[in-house]
Parts: sequence; C-alpha cells; structure tokens
Amino acid sequence: MPVSPKIISTLFALSAMTAASTTVLAAPAKKPTVAEAERFLADTEERLNKLNNEQAKGAWVGSNFITDDTEAIASFFAERYLTAAGEAAIAARRFNGLKLPEASARKMMLLQQTLVFADAKEREQYAQLQAAMNGAYGKAKYCPKKTDGTAGACMPLGEMEKVLASSRDEAKLKEMWTGWHAQSPAYKQKYTEYVALSNKGAKQMGFVDTGAMWRAQYDMPPEAFSAEMERLWQQVKPLYDALHTYTRYKLRQTYGPDVVPLTGPIPAHLFGNMWSQSWNNLYPLLKPATGASSFDLGKVLEERKTDAKQMTQYAERFYTSLGMQKLPETFWERSLLTKPRDRDVVCHASAWPLNEKDDVRIKMCITPTAEDFTTIHHELGHIYYFLGYTKQPYLFRNGANDGFHEAIGDTIALSITPSYLQKVGLMDQAPDANADIGQLLERALSKVAILPFAYSVDKWRWDVYSGKTKPADYDKSWWQLREQYMGMKRPVAADASGAGFDAGAKYHVAADVPYARYFLADMLQFQFHRALCREAGYTGPLHRCSVYDNAKAGAKLQQMLAMGTSKPWPEELKAISGEDKIDGGALLDYFAPLKTWLDTQNAAFAAAEKK
Repeated sequence: MPVSPKIISTLFALSAMTAASTTVLAAPAKKPTVAEAERFLADTEERLNKLNNEQAKGAWVGSNFITDDTEAIASFFAERYLTAAGEAAIAARRFNGLKLPEASARKMMLLQQTLVFADAKEREQYAQLQAAMNGAYGKAKYCPKKTDGTAGACMPLGEMEKVLASSRDEAKLKEMWTGWHAQSPAYKQKYTEYVALSNKGAKQMGFVDTGAMWRAQYDMPPEAFSAEMERLWQQVKPLYDALHTYTRYKLRQTYGPDVVPLTGPIPAHLFGNMWSQSWNNLYPLLKPATGASSFDLGKVLEERKTDAKQMTQYAERFYTSLGMQKLPETFWERSLLTKPRDRDVVCHASAWPLNEKDDVRIKMCITPTAEDFTTIHHELGHIYYFLGYTKQPYLFRNGANDGFHEAIGDTIALSITPSYLQKVGLMDQAPDANADIGQLLERALSKVAILPFAYSVDKWRWDVYSGKTKPADYDKSWWQLREQYMGMKRPVAADASGAGFDAGAKYHVAADVPYARYFLADMLQFQFHRALCREAGYTGPLHRCSVYDNAKAGAKLQQMLAMGTSKPWPEELKAISGEDKIDGGALLDYFAPLKTWLDTQNAAFAAAEKK
C-alpha cells in the first residue's frame, strides 16, 4: 500500500495559508485569464509540494513512533495540508469554464477532487480523528483471560494472525477472531463522527458525499464507476464461486458438517486470515492430492536465515533486471524493515515518498516467509512508481488511478515463477509441469479470494457515506455484503445492540483508505502481465511467464510509470496493453487450467455428497 500525495489527499491533505495568501485567493471581480490560471497552478503546486513533504514526515513519525505526542504531530501537519489543499480547491473554481491547455485543465480538475473545510475547527477535528483512529488500530491488543479468570498476556494483531494462519483448532480460531473484532467498537464513535465530517467536506466541493467523491476520481461519473465495478465482478464471479465451492468441501472434511454447512455461508474464522481476504494459509488443506510441488519458499528463506534487508534486495534486483535504477542509499538508511522491540508501530506494509526527489521508504515488519517475499516485491512496485514519475509536476505525481499504483508491484509478483526462483538461486530444480495446478491454486487463494472482499469493503462504505447504512446497522450491512459477495458469515452472533464495528477491524477502514483500488489492481495486474509477456516475446501459458531480466518489457513498463497521472487512465492502460478498458479476461486466461480442474473436483464432491 502506498502513502502518496494524491492517494492521501482524501485522508489528510496539508498547511494553513497565511492571511495574506487567503486574501490573494479571494475571487477578484474581473474575468480570469489563462495567464492567471497558469500562475495560480504554478504557485499552488509549489506550495502543496512543500506542505506535502512536511505532512509526509509527520505521518511517518506518527506511524513509526506511536504515542499521543506523535499522533498530535501527524494531526498538526495533516491539518496544515488540508487547509491549503482546501483553499486551493476553492480558488480553482474561479477558473472553471476557462479554456486551458490540456495539462492545465487536468490539474484544475484534480485540484478539485479533495475535501474542503471552510471552518478551521472542522479541519483540525478531521485531522485529529483520522490520527486517533490510525493510532487506536495500531495500539489495539486482545488480552485473553487465563483459566483462573486472571488477565493473561496481551496479544497484538500479528500474534493473533499467526494463530489463524497455522492452527486447526476451531475453538482457538474463533477466540482469535472474536478477540480482535472486539477491539474496533472502541473507536466506532470516532468513525461515526469522522464520516459525518468527511461528508461535510465533500459536499463543500460539490459532491453528494465522500463515497461519490471517491468514485469520481476514475475519469468517469460516480454512478458509471459503480456499474464498472459490478461488471468486472460479474465477469470473474464464476471463477470465485468454483474456488469457494472447492474450499467448502475441503473445510467440511477438516472441521466436520456441524461447523461447515453443505450450503449457505461459511463461518469467516476458518479461512486462515483475520478478514478472510486471503486464503493462502489453507493451501496445506486444499492442495491437490497428487502433482502438487513440495517446494516451500518460506522454508528455504528461513533455513538460509534470510534477513529483512536480504528479502528487500531480492525484490530490488528484480526491478534493476528490468533496467530500473538501484534504490537510493537513503532508502536503506531510513526505511523500517523489521518490527522494533521497544515501541508500537503500524506493521501494515506501506511505501512512502517523502519528497519530490528520491527520499522513498518502506515501512514493513518483514519476516522470512513466502508471503512477505511477495509483499516486498509488491511494495517496491510503489517505490519504483514514485521514482518513475518524480519528474512530473506535483499534481501529476501519482498513479494513473489508485488501482494502477497497487497493480504495478502485483504485476511483478506474478513473475515470481519457478523459473525466476531458479535464476535467483532460491530453487534448485523446477517442479514438473503437472505441478502447475498446485501453483495456480495457491495463487488463486490470494488473487481470486480477495476479489469480493475488495469490492464489498468499499460497497459498504459507499452506503455508509451516503447515509443508507446508519451506525446502528454497520455490522448488519457489513455481514449482508459479506454473505452476498463472499459466501461467509460471522462466527458468532453479532451484538444485538448495534454497538459492533467489525468493519473497523480492518486497517483500511480505520485509516479511511479507499479499497476499490485493490479490486482494480487485481484485474489490472493480469492485464499488465499479459501485455509485458507479449512484449518480452513470450508465447506459452500465461501463468508460467516471468519477465525477470527482460529489458524490453521493463522499458514498456517504465514508459507508463513515467506518465504518472498526467493522462486519463484509459490512455495509460492503452500505452502498456493496447487496450483502453479494464478486462477481467486476462485473469480468467491466467487461471483457465485451474478453473477446469476445480469444476472436475466439485462435480466429484457433489456426487459423493449425494450418496
């Protein structure tokens, strides 16, 4: 996940203008000119760039040293940027209707896609609420009681996730799941206040609500974006349904029919992940009876005592093999790659640009696992995107859309194939071709399983922001969507009082980070992968392609990265793929052999159940 200027502009936004500058922004009586508009844009970009750098440093400290003081520092700088961005957005309205050069017109449009608070107290409150929720999430712990009723050792999220990943004790899984989800109601009231305040800011910029403002950031009307999301979901839904059905049968074999029903939603705590968004940890239960590879990347990394820096260097070498630059020395000096022993940090992996030059950093608690090996390749995708568009003016220093930003690293991760692992010395011998199904299944447990989750998180928030879902119905709506799209249910009955806040147990809700980007990224990465493989001259099965060490594919990728958000995303999609519409067909092509296998397995299971 990146923390970049425009991505966080709907969350933070940065520095109070002086009284003099406010006076300058007051609308003069005379009709504006193109020359005035260009001067306004130049001054605004210079100011926002400076304030964004300050805000980024404050946010970095706030996430890496979680205290009341650092929370206040992060809030202070966030409010400063929010003030300046809001005043600039209002001032930009004066030039609406003026015929400007294409680039300038796009900058004016981007400037006005931000929250605005006319009241200084509201700006301050917004920044404080955001910082408080982020801090509360990072500090949350579950403190189980011992058998004698006394308090036991408190468990942070990371420890609880390890239990969910490895245990097959259904009662223990339920305890971890409910223990973590019991933490978020503590900041539900803050979230409720935050939603109301955020909507107020969105309305001041002419949007119906914050959800509509989010959806308007995709070069199409909000309602058109909603329809596009549903179109893409329906395109790939048959693959998810096949994976869900197969997983149900395997979970029934493991936990029994009393826990896993033959039809209807499956309890959410059984999927090896706190939010059931990734099912990778179920692979030992789900892997094919024959033909699956016995290779364990995590075991290799652990046996070699691969440390966090070495994990990151593997990922860096992938990008340099494509012709990209080495990471700056400051990256290694300033990034947080391991969990500190002496303080709380937000361990959720994120990539950060702290200035317009080359101060880029990673914040991640890296461990020698296959999952983290993939994640660090993903996070460096953000870093190389940041570096790719540094020469763009401030307002164009972002991804074509936020889904692009997430898709770049995921595209590279699709090239973590046996051939790649052999080339970098992590695998001695490639598995037989009949092991492809196992490899595809393991990848589908993250890439396919997350699709309905990524869609429904923001679908839930769109209803929250629109007022369709009231605070008392947060959990009810959350679980209706999870049942409809994911085929899952709450492991235990929800709080009948309506005080629950299960959505807030997810970082991106507590931090108010839009989630549709991950759904789009899942689609885009396969489109990008297919395009880069074609550019590299590859003609075999899509799932076996790796573009590692291919400069031609790297040049194609870098061409798009350098564009930033200077063009509408369909143009940038066309630059890399030749297509101007997001297409789930590439994902379906990639997993086509798996879909055939799943259908065969599910038919056999269904026949056995009838006997």
